[in-house]
Amino acid sequence: MTELVEQHPLHKSTAGQTGTVRPVAGDRDGSPEVRRNTSSVHASDLLALTGAAVGSLALTVLLFVWIAPFDSVLGFVVVACLLFLGVYAVLVSFDESGVAVRDKVAAVLWQSLAVLLLAALVMVVVYTLWRGRSALVHLNFFTEDMSRTGPLQPLSDGGVVHAIVGTLEQIAISLAITVPLGLACAVFLNEVPGRYARFVRTIVEAMTALPSIVAGLFIYATVILILGFDKSGFAAALALGVMMLPIIIRAADVVIRLVPGSLREASYALGASQWRTVWTVVLPTARSGLTTAVILGTARGIGETSPVLLTSGFTADLNANALSGPQVSLPLATFQLVGSPQPSLIARGFGSAALLMALVLLLFVVARVIGGRAPGELTRNQQHRRVLASRRDAERMSRRARLRPQAPEGRAATTGTPSDGPPDVPVRPSE
Repeated sequence: MTELVEQHPLHKSTAGQTGTVRPVAGDRDGSPEVRRNTSSVHASDLLALTGAAVGSLALTVLLFVWIAPFDSVLGFVVVACLLFLGVYAVLVSFDESGVAVRDKVAAVLWQSLAVLLLAALVMVVVYTLWRGRSALVHLNFFTEDMSRTGPLQPLSDGGVVHAIVGTLEQIAISLAITVPLGLACAVFLNEVPGRYARFVRTIVEAMTALPSIVAGLFIYATVILILGFDKSGFAAALALGVMMLPIIIRAADVVIRLVPGSLREASYALGASQWRTVWTVVLPTARSGLTTAVILGTARGIGETSPVLLTSGFTADLNANALSGPQVSLPLATFQLVGSPQPSLIARGFGSAALLMALVLLLFVVARVIGGRAPGELTRNQQHRRVLASRRDAERMSRRARLRPQAPEGRAATTGTPSDGPPDVPVRPSE
């Protein structure tokens, strides 16, 4: 049997090692083994995509330039996308079956839509930065207001610091009101089920589609007309809070529902109360999702214009007191400046829009830093404190063991009297 194995062409004995049989990778003629390609993207797919893209672009150009007098950019993009899908389906059908053709066409369709959305987002950002570049390069744009700047003055005079301060104060007040109320309401909807909870959930779902002008009119009628408050940044923050609150509640409610029930049951089995379970188990587990809920609510309120215009008015002066006097925000300043016929004011308006995008990006980064850790994951400082606490506990246990009286000779340490206490258990300090 050994001789048959040694004579097999796929098995050869290693030189200098008698009796050791090793298989040699490769074909029977000794050529090196060829690795199989496990990638889902093949050369035929790339050729089909390239051919479909070139063919659809050529047909669209032929249609828009030579056949029909079309000049719409949006129409050009739509026709090119439709022709691309059709040509790609024809090219794939030459090598694949019907099921594979439908699968690849659907995959290309969704990926194309994603690329179009990303391209639209990039175009909006780039266009805003390009139109506002002449205002963003001036330092006074970030440090001055428009109280002493006329419509014909150059970009070296005036700025939007009054809008920046107004936006930050209004969003801070709105978040201080809506985040505790929204999270508390979401916890109530999940932890206290019943008819009233279902009624509140229905009202919240209806308020998610509330128009912004209705929220502004509600605060204007109740706070300004009935209660007698002046137009101010605080009234605008209340109007923004009315819009942000249902978004935060709805998103937080969905996130808290995703917390496994076994975690709650384990906490209750250990003797924790319902409040303790919510505070130490449910909310930390859903922290990342709750952060996303706050981001969604902030994104809904930070870009609104009509509620701020109704409740705080418009001013060109810097007003850092959100409780009295008109106060402008970046969206409202953008709306007013872009509508002006003067190129300098239009540039300031696009610069304000760029600052608003930067502010939203900053808030998103801060929220990700705060709530981006996984449940139970500790920071470096928390881990260091845990290690120090473990070492202190180990040293305390060691001192207690040294001060404890020794057991009499001839008596086992495990058979002491009840007064001796339990045997010492060595504790190794944490590394």
